[in-house]
Amino acid sequence: MEVVYLVLQLLGGLGAFLIGMEMMSESMSRLAHGKLRTMLNKTANNRIAGVGIGCAATVIIQSSSATTVMVVGLVNAGIMTLFQATAIIMGANIGTTITAWIASLGSLDISAFLLVLTVVGVFMTMLGKRERVKVVGNILAGLGLIFVGLSVMSSSMDPDLHPEIMNAIKNALSVVNNPFLLLLIGIVATGIVQSSSAVTSIVVVLATSGVLIGGSGDGVYYVIIGSNIGTCVTALLSSIGANPNARRAAIIHLLFNCFGAIIFTAFLLCWQPFGVTFSDTVLAKIFPETATGPNYQFQIAFFHTLFNVTCTCIFLPFAKGFVRLANLIVREKPTPEKQSNEVVGDLDERLLLQPSVALEHAYQGTGKMFAYAVETLDEAVAAFLKKDVSVKEDVAARNEKLAEANRIAVQYLVKLSASAPVIEDEKTISTLHYVLNDIVRIGELADNVTKYTDHYEKDGLIFSGEFLSMTEDMFSRIKELSAVAYEAYLEHDFGKLRDVDELEESIDQDRRRLVNQHIKRLNEGKCQPENSSVFINLVGNLERAADHITYIAHSIE
Repeated sequence: MEVVYLVLQLLGGLGAFLIGMEMMSESMSRLAHGKLRTMLNKTANNRIAGVGIGCAATVIIQSSSATTVMVVGLVNAGIMTLFQATAIIMGANIGTTITAWIASLGSLDISAFLLVLTVVGVFMTMLGKRERVKVVGNILAGLGLIFVGLSVMSSSMDPDLHPEIMNAIKNALSVVNNPFLLLLIGIVATGIVQSSSAVTSIVVVLATSGVLIGGSGDGVYYVIIGSNIGTCVTALLSSIGANPNARRAAIIHLLFNCFGAIIFTAFLLCWQPFGVTFSDTVLAKIFPETATGPNYQFQIAFFHTLFNVTCTCIFLPFAKGFVRLANLIVREKPTPEKQSNEVVGDLDERLLLQPSVALEHAYQGTGKMFAYAVETLDEAVAAFLKKDVSVKEDVAARNEKLAEANRIAVQYLVKLSASAPVIEDEKTISTLHYVLNDIVRIGELADNVTKYTDHYEKDGLIFSGEFLSMTEDMFSRIKELSAVAYEAYLEHDFGKLRDVDELEESIDQDRRRLVNQHIKRLNEGKCQPENSSVFINLVGNLERAADHITYIAHSIE
């Protein structure tokens, strides 16, 4: 019965630890949502910058798996190149080592004070009126829960409370000393829980209680190395069904950790016992308190960091080589593109892990739809001016693609809204729904224009060259308006809104002038009465298209 209680206590502590990690991760992401999005959008071809971005993003998210899954999504969407992804993945591996350091703090005397953070955070969340205060409260509560979990797990493994059980566990784990079996344990354990942070933290807690997997030698280091390989499972699973480049990004993550594991395994096999020498020389100088005796917690945390930093330093100069190798492993296969991808792009659900990044991706997708709708209108108007009815089917097909893209975009925004974004992002999501409606309306107006072209051709209507020239001038201003509006929309350039309004006003004046002149010619008998419905509806539809374009530009306010 005592064994069952110990196991339940250990699992309870692990649960509190993981919940704390999740709370802190989500809250830090919400607090830094704009910065995280900006960081990932500035993925230049600078390798050092890429490593820094990957490291910083993982420190914020508290999960290298989540960062890598996001990178796979960005590569799948065509936002990031494989070369950029390689550097970010290497940085993510460094960033994830912070969890081991946090876990190792549980062995210090200050850990009791850190437990108070849970209460402080809860009160901030309950009593705070501003969202930012509540988010900071969740971060502190999450950090406190991490130490609560570590404290509970350490208590369950206290050798003074459970001497017989702990001796049995210690003897059982010390028997497993085969390096390759220990590597496999690390890989399998991490692959099951899909979190190297959780596995590393458990190893640190066991070490705090004097229980070392593989005995007092270097066995525990093999488990840490294996956990780095096991964490690749999440990215590999997320790449299933993605495009070849996304699968290559997941493969690069696996290759990086496998090559690093080979190098460090060979290093540990050649230098035995590495842990003792390492503790007596390097670690004792960095942490003087460890000089009085072996502090396995800090050894594990330091080795985890050493492994990833060293591997990054070794492999970063060969980033392009990783890309080539991944290209050889995952060959390009010609596959038909989805119609929706031609319009809105691939709205990758992997990015929903970070709502702010997913929102920026969706925003760029609506920009593509906006441009596509204006191109459709341009094709329809150009056909009218040439009295060409052959484009009707093409405009109808383009509108079908636009409708499908709109359906996909709306579904994506609904899922994005359900992922608990910050208030600012929620407002943007709401605005995008209106933008999508305006985009679809532009496509429908293009379809109306093709119907007027049918009447123009089938009813034998005759329009003067002056009218056609004035209509062409009016539409040229609409195209100018759409170009300025598109730039204002994508770049959030408020300065261009004045230009948008001026152009929209000039288009309104064009419509009034065209209608007035048409009525004057009609009264003078210079125009056929049959032309009126087509004429007035055409210029009215063009003005409405300009209105919708203007609404899209002003959506940034």
